[in-house]
Amino acid sequence: MEKLVNILLRKQPNFHTISGSSTVRDALCQMNCENVDYLVVTDEADRFLGVISDHDITSQVMVAARPLEQTLVRDVMNNRLPHASTSDSLGGCMQLMQRHRARYIPVFEGLNFRGVVTSDDLVHELAYSGGEVLD
Repeated sequence: MEKLVNILLRKQPNFHTISGSSTVRDALCQMNCENVDYLVVTDEADRFLGVISDHDITSQVMVAARPLEQTLVRDVMNNRLPHASTSDSLGGCMQLMQRHRARYIPVFEGLNFRGVVTSDDLVHELAYSGGEVLD
């Protein structure tokens, strides 16, 4: 039974993070430089607050014509994502994503943030495992 902890172990150990007090312009620049479509939002003590994605920026900033330089990451980040545990299965995570229409799932071990599993990670795992969803 494939566990989320195994996916996290295969991913880079570093998170692409940004402070909630940064501007959306800073977030876009960082996403572009690091070639990622989301950033983990943290507070001053490096605690997980949420995720900001290219979709969040497009739907909440660009469409609403809000100024990039004056809009803060914490005002548009997604902090209402469902979350999973490192011991949860790949199949359970897929069901959670589908049920909540989420592309990103923060993963915790107890109260400790361990990483983010994305829909791309799950597709990669399915391809790697030969298409078997292990529950």
